Amino acid sequence: MRLQHRVWLYRLLLLAAILGLWQVASDRSQMTRFFFGSPVAVGAQIVHWAVTGTIYRHLGITLLETVLAFSIGTALALVIGLWLALDRLWSGVLDPFIKGVNTMPRLILAPIFSVWFGLGIWSKVALGVTIVFFIVFFNVYQGIKDVSPILLANVRMLGASRAQLIRRLYIPSAMSWVFSSLHLSVGMAFVGVVIGEYLGSAAGVGYLILQAESTFEINTVIAGIVVLTAFALLLDSGVTLVESALVGRSRPRAAEARVA
Repeated sequence: MRLQHRVWLYRLLLLAAILGLWQVASDRSQMTRFFFGSPVAVGAQIVHWAVTGTIYRHLGITLLETVLAFSIGTALALVIGLWLALDRLWSGVLDPFIKGVNTMPRLILAPIFSVWFGLGIWSKVALGVTIVFFIVFFNVYQGIKDVSPILLANVRMLGASRAQLIRRLYIPSAMSWVFSSLHLSVGMAFVGVVIGEYLGSAAGVGYLILQAESTFEINTVIAGIVVLTAFALLLDSGVTLVESALVGRSRPRAAEARVA
């Protein structure tokens, strides 16, 4: 049996063991069923959502907020990280402000964004952007600073312009660091928008979970968490595919550069 097949087999066996133990525990104890629900009831709730169509609108809103937060946060981090990494003056000026905002607990920003942008999607997107931005920003900044001074001096001696340095040297160096942060940032974007929905919204999976908690429907709460987890894994898989495609494209170019 191939290693990949064995990995998936063990994953499925582990999942089956966890669900089996959970179901047995909930069947034998009413207290356990009240606090932790049961996998059968959770599965039934997810099926009910899917059959009635209740989940699709809320899930669509949450996914839209996540994609917007991830895209906007990543784009801003790339531009600002590149700018500050190459500009010593403004890097020194803004350094304490960036570090100060980064240390600020994001939860305290959620009510402020709700006042500024209302209870629609943009308050959740703004909260997600504040989380994604700093994850990607510091990786971009470090990626630019990680460029070898010897390589940089050699390229400058060959007459490379600033635009060529940015396109051929700085951006490729930064992207290798950005790829390492994308999996974390897409997950945190998901977390940010769900927290925003949980704290104040009229739609989204976080809103469904909040409504279920208010009536102590633990199975519905866990069903919402399972749906969020499943789609977070799908988003992470999508990032992996994009990363693999971009890395695959960059390899032929690197080979051409070495031959040249």
